Amino acid sequence: MFLNLIKIYKQTFTFFKMTEENKFKRHIAFKLRIGDVLTGKPVMDRERFLFLELGNRKIVRVNIIGNIVDKYESEGEKKYSFFTLDDGSGQIKLKSFGDDVAKFKTVNQGQTVTVIGLLRYWNNEVYVSPEIIKEQDPKYLLIRKMEIEKQRTESSKPVEKTQIVEIKDKILEIIKNSENEGGVDTDKIITDLRESSPEIIKQEIQKLLEEGIAFEPRPGRIRYLG
Repeated sequence: MFLNLIKIYKQTFTFFKMTEENKFKRHIAFKLRIGDVLTGKPVMDRERFLFLELGNRKIVRVNIIGNIVDKYESEGEKKYSFFTLDDGSGQIKLKSFGDDVAKFKTVNQGQTVTVIGLLRYWNNEVYVSPEIIKEQDPKYLLIRKMEIEKQRTESSKPVEKTQIVEIKDKILEIIKNSENEGGVDTDKIITDLRESSPEIIKQEIQKLLEEGIAFEPRPGRIRYLG
């Protein structure tokens, strides 16, 4: 009887722990230039925005750096503020509503900022709903540009066969170790294997699915089949 109570307690604790983890789980904030965001394809479910398709990536959340070149804040009962962000490759709007407006009261035209936020799509326009707007030294604009150019160069380099095998083995190990949690999300595998490009990881996951070693109980969730 006592052992059964302990077992039930552990199962309940695990359930609530997983529920809390899922509740606060966030999408990867991809480091991008604004020009890249503007070339992406918005994918919709009727009128609901799902993600921005950019190459092999499905982007919901972004990390971008730019200059605030314009700011507008409402004066009526309906609170909202719009910023225009420019990083030299394009411009994008940052839109805040309601109580979030007060969070960015001190953000002003002329500042260089890092923005982390969720992509939104409305009236044929992609914009960012910011979670964080943090002022930066203007030199970070150049640093980000160089960082992204380096990523592109590295992702375009051919990957040796031995490296591919190592990546595949690591992916398989992560999938196997996640069985107690009912599988693992593709985004988490990408986060855990930062030494590999998202494109290579997704390519190897697709191979595991095609070979029948793994399966998708739902899109983006991977489980071990054996």
